[in-house]
Amino acid sequence: MSVFTLTKTRFRDGLWEGLLVRQQQGAEQVPEIVASFEDRPIRGVTLTDTAEPGRWVVEVPVPVEALGDGVSTVLIRDAREECVLASFTLVAGEALAEDIRAEVSLLRAELDLLKRAFRKHCRDTG
Repeated sequence: MSVFTLTKTRFRDGLWEGLLVRQQQGAEQVPEIVASFEDRPIRGVTLTDTAEPGRWVVEVPVPVEALGDGVSTVLIRDAREECVLASFTLVAGEALAEDIRAEVSLLRAELDLLKRAFRKHCRDTG
């Protein structure tokens, strides 16, 4: 478990931002934050000091390779502790459309089942 916690603050214009906070007051180490997509490091990750000690702003640019059909996940890790602090997922293109169609189809089937059960209940109870 890491001595840091990372909380997303916003995600816009292709930039994920979060607040990194040191949880253990005695630990004075500066964090080493890395982000990766498909086990490849993402360039341009920044760590900026805030006015408060033990707090940093983390910025992770969305890699162009992550944009396309399907689901892509970016992992943000503490390199020293080798643990995942946060992640974000991008869903786009045809895979999204197929997933939505499958969900709607499943919902329709469940609704039909409920309608049949309700009608049977109404018939049986008079």
